[in-house]
Amino acid sequence: MSFHPNDIVRRGRAASVIVTGVLLFLMGGFFRNQVLNHASYELQSKSNRLRELPLPAPRGVIFDRRNKVIADNVIGYSVSVLAMKEDTLRAVLQRLTGTISITPAQIEQSLRRFRRAPARPTVIIPDASFDVVSVLEEHRAQFPGLIIQSAPRRFYPDGPAVASFVGYVGEVSETELAQTTFADYKAGQQVGKQGLEKQYESLLRGKEGSQFVEVDARGRIVRNSGAQQDQIPEAGPDLHTNIDLDLQKFVAGIFGDSLQGGAVALDPQTGGVLALYSAPSYDGNRFIGGVSAQYYDSLRTDERRPLYNKALQGTYPPGSTWKLATTAIGLETGTVKMTDKMPIPCTGGMQFGSRYFRCWKPEGHGFLDLKGAIAKSCDVYFYQLGLRLGIARLVAGGVSIGFDKKAGIDLPEELRPRFPKTTEYFDNKYGKGRWNNSLVLSMAIGQGDNSQTILNMAKFYTALGTDGKAAKPQIKTGAPERVQVVQLTDDQMEQMRQALVGVVTSGTAAASAIKGVQLAGKTGTAQSGKYVNGKELNHGWFVGFAPADKPSIVVAVMIEFGGHGTRAAAIASKIIQAYLHVTPVVDMSVEG
Repeated sequence: MSFHPNDIVRRGRAASVIVTGVLLFLMGGFFRNQVLNHASYELQSKSNRLRELPLPAPRGVIFDRRNKVIADNVIGYSVSVLAMKEDTLRAVLQRLTGTISITPAQIEQSLRRFRRAPARPTVIIPDASFDVVSVLEEHRAQFPGLIIQSAPRRFYPDGPAVASFVGYVGEVSETELAQTTFADYKAGQQVGKQGLEKQYESLLRGKEGSQFVEVDARGRIVRNSGAQQDQIPEAGPDLHTNIDLDLQKFVAGIFGDSLQGGAVALDPQTGGVLALYSAPSYDGNRFIGGVSAQYYDSLRTDERRPLYNKALQGTYPPGSTWKLATTAIGLETGTVKMTDKMPIPCTGGMQFGSRYFRCWKPEGHGFLDLKGAIAKSCDVYFYQLGLRLGIARLVAGGVSIGFDKKAGIDLPEELRPRFPKTTEYFDNKYGKGRWNNSLVLSMAIGQGDNSQTILNMAKFYTALGTDGKAAKPQIKTGAPERVQVVQLTDDQMEQMRQALVGVVTSGTAAASAIKGVQLAGKTGTAQSGKYVNGKELNHGWFVGFAPADKPSIVVAVMIEFGGHGTRAAAIASKIIQAYLHVTPVVDMSVEG
């Protein structure tokens, strides 16, 4: 069959148009896929081929005032599994139990981690021992999705000695991940749980990096490095503190294993925390990578409460250490002078209404002026001073000094002391018109409705040791903050300091004198409410400073159920000796 030449030309032109159209369509598709959607397809390709492995960042190192290490980083190992589905992960974990020891709790925790972040490798053992790593390396071929990484691990060289203020780190919890504060955190990451680690988490944490590995269609790793350029983690900045690590370790050593209580040492001029210890303590290293149930239960069930920070959270009647607050309020309001004597002599107690209020010394102290009453810690004198002041002025004075507020230390665990803000407190507690001035007798000697932290008492004595300004306790180095809380003349402040010197030279802490250094301070014996064989086990207090004329250290010590404050005074004296590098007048062993 023949075609007319014009038909052939016409059909050729039509075919050319069709072919051109098809080619243009194909070229458009190629351009769209390879140029316009290049980034999207490249990302999909990489997502199918590459897996991102997080590289934890070293936390900032924490140093003491002389650049000695308090918290450091060492090399540790973590074991993770790269799984596409939860069933796959569960199967791998079951197979792993035949190679290494994995508890049901670890399996369940791993599955929870997967659910929170399925795109990330699931951490199985966050802090694996070298033995476990060695065994897994021998069987690596049996577990294609297994990832063993070296990673920085937090380490506290002095463990229990520093736990009271440094705290510890642990895996971020589901509760924390739900908070806006942790919006940029991911499951499996470490976070500060207590102490400085928690307080300065945003500073210490650093920036996580990434390593990329190549996987096949079944999610098995086929290339460990070189798949894509790694992102190097950035270490967190270092944290410098006011802590004197040598003194901190000395305090921990003097408390030993037998005593329970707490101690705080401050620089009275700056508020710098030289030492802060709660006894008994715990080892923060054992919380890294997950604390064992056995160790945690031993801490939780210990009746001495090692997890309870007694220096910051314990609130105790301050006993006679608070008599200096009563004194300051009395002098400030003009109610009393240091040379004043009270009309009723101390004969071992005082009758008020239907109740007989005892002095700690059964035979009494006789007639004393205020300076002598401080040195001898005469309760009867302060009963009468409290009555002169009245409950309203005593409460208002205590609030003005700051006994109703936290000391303000840069640690998250501090609790507010218990102290009434107004006399309405007593109306609410006892009923309006159902209480009387007998309450002021107890409050005047540091008992009754007044419970303070060891830290707050140390802060108060920074004002007594200087110019009436209390220094805000600070662990991290920084500009000092001091607030006027005692409004007295220089002469009145000096008289109070000399009265505190009298406590050590001839009063209740006479056995705690220091050779070549004038120590000033006050003992205290406070009711605990705990009885053994019908006898109450009192708390022993001492708060003092040295040298008395220009103090460089304030120390507050409280021994739970430690009896009389003389024992606390002996410990405080030893702490001050260690800091000032001087020797005691007499041997003051406090063991036993």
